[in-house]
Formats: sequence, structure tokens, C-alpha cells
Amino acid sequence: MSGKQEQLAAFVETAAEEHGVAGAAVAVLADGEETYAAWGVTNVEHPLPVDERTLFPVASVSKTFTATALMRLAEQGRLDLDAPVRRYVPELRLADEGAAARITVLNLLNHTAGLDWNLVDADEGDGSLAAFVARLDRLPLIAPPGARASYSQAGYNLLGRVVEHVTGLPFEKAVAGLLLRPLGLADTVFDLDDVVVRRFAVGHNRAADGTLTPARPWKSWRAGLRGNNPGGGIVSSASDLLRWARFQLGDGEGLLPAGTLRRMREPTVALRGSTLGDAFGICWFLRDVQGVRTAGHGGSGNGQFAELLLVPGRDVAVVSLANSGPDGYQFNQAVLKRALELFVGVAEREPEPLPYDEERAREVVGRYRIDAMNLDIAADAGRLTLAVGIRPGIRAASDAQMPPDHPAAEIGFLPGDGDEYVVTEGGLKGQRGFFSRAADGTVTGVDLAGRLFPRA
Repeated sequence: MSGKQEQLAAFVETAAEEHGVAGAAVAVLADGEETYAAWGVTNVEHPLPVDERTLFPVASVSKTFTATALMRLAEQGRLDLDAPVRRYVPELRLADEGAAARITVLNLLNHTAGLDWNLVDADEGDGSLAAFVARLDRLPLIAPPGARASYSQAGYNLLGRVVEHVTGLPFEKAVAGLLLRPLGLADTVFDLDDVVVRRFAVGHNRAADGTLTPARPWKSWRAGLRGNNPGGGIVSSASDLLRWARFQLGDGEGLLPAGTLRRMREPTVALRGSTLGDAFGICWFLRDVQGVRTAGHGGSGNGQFAELLLVPGRDVAVVSLANSGPDGYQFNQAVLKRALELFVGVAEREPEPLPYDEERAREVVGRYRIDAMNLDIAADAGRLTLAVGIRPGIRAASDAQMPPDHPAAEIGFLPGDGDEYVVTEGGLKGQRGFFSRAADGTVTGVDLAGRLFPRA
């Protein structure tokens, strides 16, 4: 084992213990060589050791597969990224007819369609993408198409229906034929029947007494349905995801031109004050770290967290998978930072918030919401805090266990125009966002994790 491998393995062990992670799998591609580090167990109640082939739900990292499948269809001449989505999904109806007619495939790929995050009733009906799309007229629109970026799960699920119409196949079979089989990703699957015959990690959530308990449902809230697979339904391993990263950084292996893969990592729309990055490419979150361009995507489910990071200019990739919430996210972020230090030689600086300002705090205090969640900003005793959680009515009406809420955690404004902030503690520590304003200066919304929460 090389010195860097030893340092990575030691860091993974230390960070997993610090963040209380039950199990984790980490993989790094550098100088053409693969390095793996695993920790812990698949399930605290029925433990098996985690290794590089253990399956984890990768949640929104699935979007990188959906986007790449669409790029392959475009290269085959079967799809035009600039065409209206209705050319391929003629049954599409939205709350605004004009928006439904104008949204393009590219708008969905780079989250500029103006669609809210997701439908909150996605477990109704037969779970198909057709049934999901039939209910999209209930989804709020947050902006005209192309006006701004806002991360949308619904947009990627709609892209899955585009794939079905263009190929004539169920989404999962289409992706398998376009990508998974040709690339030899034998441990990247959708169906639970394919999961249970392999070693897989169970998600965990921390109970009030501090103990980790297995999370149910297994994939994530409402994500076990086929209707959510394009946006978050893939299950994979650290070794398969590193193979996927090698493809993304390579010459396309006869499936896609290298120039098309590079195009996916070029900025299409800028992001402001976002932990996701400086810009969206085609699906990828683009971010500069000390002058080094990275492209990545994360995912979170029910007690499961995933990160995939590419450093194209250095031919480096990092995968980090953890099966414990809420601190699996913090564990993954720590792993990414340490891997960049070890294998790229860059260190990411943490933003420094400004001292508490009562007047600025009063401007932003209040409730913000999307269909699924409430976000509450409060000021008390010289602290400005952010709490976010599933709306109580939705939680009470569901029979499924849902991830726990994020309790109030301190946030601080960042230097600049005064509307950008960073979370400084808790499970969302390090998350950045900003408050948006109307023309008269009134605060109208808050962005968190790339999603716009309008003021209630």
C-alpha cells in the first residue's frame, strides 16, 4: 500500500468514527490507479463488512446516468437538446401552458426549466413515469423557462419519460442498453431483485438517544418507485462508480465522443452562493477549488449519502458512499476535501461568515416552503438559525418512515452583497445559499442546496 493509500485509509477510519458512520466505501482514481478504503458494516442489526463492491443507493448521482443516456441519444440523432420537451412527450401538461410549450430538453438537463423540486404525491398511481408525468400539472412553477437555475427532481424524472418515448423501452431497460451493459457496470442496477442477491448497505438514522437504527424504506422516501428512478433510483458500488468516472474522464469508449463528455462539463448557467458549485454544466455541478476545475454530483436518501467528484484536468476521480444520517453528508464532504489534498494537492478554504447583524437578520426571518418541506429562519439571542424538514401534514399522512428533520442550526451571512449565507453547524454544516429579493428589496425566497424555497 502506497503512502497516499495508507493516509486515505487512516483518514476514512478516523472520519467515520468522528461522524458516527456505520459503514462507508471510498474510491479514488489517480494516475490511472484505483485506490479503495472501506469502513464498518452494512447493517448494525445484521452486520457484514463493507467493501468496494457493496451496493449503496446513490440517489441523485443517478442523474449523471440519465443525462449521459440522453447525450447518447442526441449523438445518435434521435434527440435534439434544444427541442421542446413536448416534441418527445406530447402528453405533457403543466400548471402554465406557455411554460409547458417552451421548456426544452436542455432546460431539464441544467435545471433551468422553472419546475419546483418534485411532486409530493409521487407514491400515488402505478409508479410509472407515465403516471408521474400525468400529474405534473399539479407541480408549482417557480420561474419562466430559462430564467434561473433551481434544482428539480421532477425535471429529471420527466427526462426519463423522454428516454422512454424516444427508445420505446422502459427507462431502466433503455439505460441498461445505452450505458450499463456496454460499460460492464454489472453492479449498477435499479431493481430490488437485483440488489438482494448482492451485498448491500442499509441506511441508518440516528435516534434521539444517539443510537443508529436501520432506515425504512430502503432506497429513500418515495424513491422506491419506478417513477423516481431517472432522478434518483440507481444502486451501485464504489468500484462501479469509479468505472463510471473513468468513462466520463476518458475517450468515450465508442459510446460517446470525448468532446460530448467534455461539453457536459462546460458551464451552461451560473450558480450564485451555492454549495453545489459555481455553475451547472449538463447535469454536473461545476466548481473551482483553488483554481482547479471539478465536476461532481451528490445524492442523499433515507440514511444514505453519495458523492462522485471528477477532476478532469488531473484525471482524478473520488467516490464516497456512507450509510448513516444525518452526518453521512459531513463524512463524505470531509473525504472529498482530504482526497483533493492527497491526490490533487489543493486545499479547499472554508468561507468565513460575518458577525451577527440584527437588522439584516430581521429582514430574512420567516417561513419558506416547497411542496415537500418547510424551511424556517429564526433570530434569537444573537443567533440566526435555519431549520428544514418535511412538512408535518405530509409526514403524518404517510405510512412510510421518512428521514428526520434538520433542527435549527446557526447560519452566518458572507461578505459581499449581504444576501449569501453559510450554515456553520449541524448536519447541514458547510451548506451555502442566498436570499432572493423582489425589485423593492423585499426578501422573497431562500436557496438551499440549489433549490429555491419561496417565502410563505
